[in-house]
Amino acid sequence: MDLRLIFLLIENFYTQEGGIMEEVKQNKMAVAPMKKLFWKMGLPMIISMVLQALYNVVDSIFVTNMGEKGALANQALTLAFPIQILIIAVGVGTGVGLNALLSKSLGKKDNEKVNKIAGNGIFLSICIFAVFFLFGAFGSKWFISLFAGGNEEVISMGTTYLQICTCVSFGSIGYTVYERFLQATGKTIFSTIAQITGALTNIVLDYVFIFPLGMGVAGAAWATVIGQIVSLILAMIFHYTLNKEINGNVKYIKPEAGIIKGIYNIGVSAALMQGLLAVMMAGMNAILNLAHANQTILVGSFGIYYKVQQIALFSAFGLSNTIISILSFNYGMKDKKRIDDCIKYGIMDSLIVTFILTIVFEILARPLSSLFGLAGGSTTEITDICVVALRIASIGYIFMGFSVAVQGVLQSLGYAARPLIISLLRLVIFVFPIAYLFTLSDNVTNYIKMS
Repeated sequence: MDLRLIFLLIENFYTQEGGIMEEVKQNKMAVAPMKKLFWKMGLPMIISMVLQALYNVVDSIFVTNMGEKGALANQALTLAFPIQILIIAVGVGTGVGLNALLSKSLGKKDNEKVNKIAGNGIFLSICIFAVFFLFGAFGSKWFISLFAGGNEEVISMGTTYLQICTCVSFGSIGYTVYERFLQATGKTIFSTIAQITGALTNIVLDYVFIFPLGMGVAGAAWATVIGQIVSLILAMIFHYTLNKEINGNVKYIKPEAGIIKGIYNIGVSAALMQGLLAVMMAGMNAILNLAHANQTILVGSFGIYYKVQQIALFSAFGLSNTIISILSFNYGMKDKKRIDDCIKYGIMDSLIVTFILTIVFEILARPLSSLFGLAGGSTTEITDICVVALRIASIGYIFMGFSVAVQGVLQSLGYAARPLIISLLRLVIFVFPIAYLFTLSDNVTNYIKMS
């Protein structure tokens, strides 16, 4: 059977409503009931974003259970994490700009511009990879050394992990671009299939590389990048097989200043907002190194807590990306009724999802944190701190969901500065002074436990 026919059958099954096939000739973002459309497009995007977060969570679960080196390995991964976040941030920012510009052009039925936008997206992904490759090759050890407190073992493990994740980052960066091609045309189910396949590959290879093969943190890094490459390959197959709305001819992979400017007029705020997560993570690593308590325990605890809570944060980002896709498309069509409905359901659904996650994290804080403490010893202390941190942090998820949803609305309508200000307040301006004040305690670890 022809491969393209199989993919079309999957898409038709996915878009079936009450036993009647949805007419795929017309983009569903223009005609589908908004309430159902949000969940139909939003759930795959949530799953996709959460699976991005799970790459790092899974790596940390395996390395903390490596034995006596588990706590140090976890600290090394935590120190490398800001750069991994930065890779995602630049990719997502570029993807958001692509998505919004593609959706608007698809709504206007400007096919030539659609093709040029897609081609410029591929060109930009190549440039982004080149930058991170150079950083990984020449800057990894320098970056890890900034936060390792002179611990040579942590520096060695962190450098190894970061070099692999940056020098082979084309899977992560490329997937982000091709994912947006599928999302912009409403084929979110296929981007989800690609992401799930890559995540499962990562889990299997993490176990194989770290335990039977004994590759340590290098095994975790190779498992991550191979999983990302698998996702990229599948996304490319789906795009070039199914996306008739976008011409994949290589002649469109030609930089045009106007299109690149248009992509980043929208996407730069998203890149900066996600990039602030990296700034926040690096800043917290530096602040925790000032504490009098055990740095390995504190930095490792924060790394695990933050990676786990990213499940909630990236769920909100998934819905925000849904808002951007749908709202940008209907904004391009100038359909005021659907624009208003999109804003209403986008914010409402974000509040529902983050409220559910608050309940889940309050109940499962101990079981989730215990995944990182099976090896005993210092990792048990890390687990205890993570439980308290997760239960405190989850109280704010619903407020985080609202702010991220509003940021998505503002980005869709072409505002750049306003969503960035919200992120600065949420991730930097309020966080660093308060975190530093807590390090003034004589024993940070005991303080957290008593809380």
